[in-house]
Amino acid sequence: MFLRATLLAALLPCLAHAQNVPPEATPFHMQGNIYLPKKLPATPERIASLKVPAGFTISPFAEGLDMPRMLALAPNGDLYVSNRVKGTVTLLRDANKDGKAELIKQVTQRPHLHGLALKDGKLYLAAIREVYVADVKPDGTLGELKTLYKDLPDAGQHANRTLQFGPDGLLYLSVGSTCNACDEDNPENATLLQLKPDGSGRRVFARGLRNTIGFDWHPATGQLFGLDHGIDWLGDEAQMEELNQIREGANYGWPSIIADGQPYPANKPKSGESYAEFDAKCVRPLLLYKAHSAPLGLVFNRSAALPADYRNDAFATMHGSWNRAQPAGYKIVRIHCNAQGQPERFEDFVTGFLVEGDKSEFGRPCSIVQHPDGSLLVSDDDNGVIYRIAYAGSKPAPKKRN
Repeated sequence: MFLRATLLAALLPCLAHAQNVPPEATPFHMQGNIYLPKKLPATPERIASLKVPAGFTISPFAEGLDMPRMLALAPNGDLYVSNRVKGTVTLLRDANKDGKAELIKQVTQRPHLHGLALKDGKLYLAAIREVYVADVKPDGTLGELKTLYKDLPDAGQHANRTLQFGPDGLLYLSVGSTCNACDEDNPENATLLQLKPDGSGRRVFARGLRNTIGFDWHPATGQLFGLDHGIDWLGDEAQMEELNQIREGANYGWPSIIADGQPYPANKPKSGESYAEFDAKCVRPLLLYKAHSAPLGLVFNRSAALPADYRNDAFATMHGSWNRAQPAGYKIVRIHCNAQGQPERFEDFVTGFLVEGDKSEFGRPCSIVQHPDGSLLVSDDDNGVIYRIAYAGSKPAPKKRN
């Protein structure tokens, strides 16, 4: 399916939200393309064609899962998988340690379940407006779900809440924006929230984040990093995706400042400041990535099972574009960090989901977690596969570290 058009009619509802349009703004042209690569089945032959670095293998950990979305791993290797459409959470277990799940069992269901996080024998689950917690039983099933919250912001365009526990033992909850670009009425939209495991102490940790689904803490420095989705309808190459170091109390600029300090003319800062004044108070991204790639998962390597060259590097899933003429994403990337723990560059890690001259695809990487054995587990919510990426032997050449 391919559609090229000036999208004025489609954009009018978005523009209606932009109540702070600055009269001095220079007119700009909003445009975009829609291109959805044809979906193909993930056959053994296609999976075998995926490209991974030397010494790594990729194989199905589980198949036929409909739409596996977010993942959470227990210390014993049990994997919990959400399905946002059906609102289910499923337990997967590789009992004989052969790299494939033998047990696949649904353990709970509530409307719109998405984000998952495990700590101290409890599974935390996020829906659109709710956060739940349940005890994990010895057999991996769940006890009764207890409601911690039922008043998170309404859904809108970005309804997929995600959860992670930080090194401080607190729970972090991503709440995306309701729109492509607008002035939010609810101060908890377009934020990262922080709360205690018992549900108390909920507060905004960082704001100005359009939709930061994937985030994680550097294993050595403890610094928090997240991948934020850029604004749509600015053309194929803008707005680029952002890798941010997320700091307590910081503002990352959305919707007034985008990418590397560029003003977004449709939304003047609500504070009344000029763009330059507002930008000076915001935190700019560390790295930018190809626009519309849709980053969804982020995890740092914490295992000695991978080559030393990968120590403290990160992996991110690029779910794949729908709104550019030539597809972007549909891959897993590696984020190189220097000796001080600062991200330096992106590099392809798993590619090949786009086929037939990028006109078709057989996978959209979604969530990514690291198994206790060092392997990476990646969900594909398009073809119902969870992939296992493992290091098998030969070492890549070591990279230089500062």
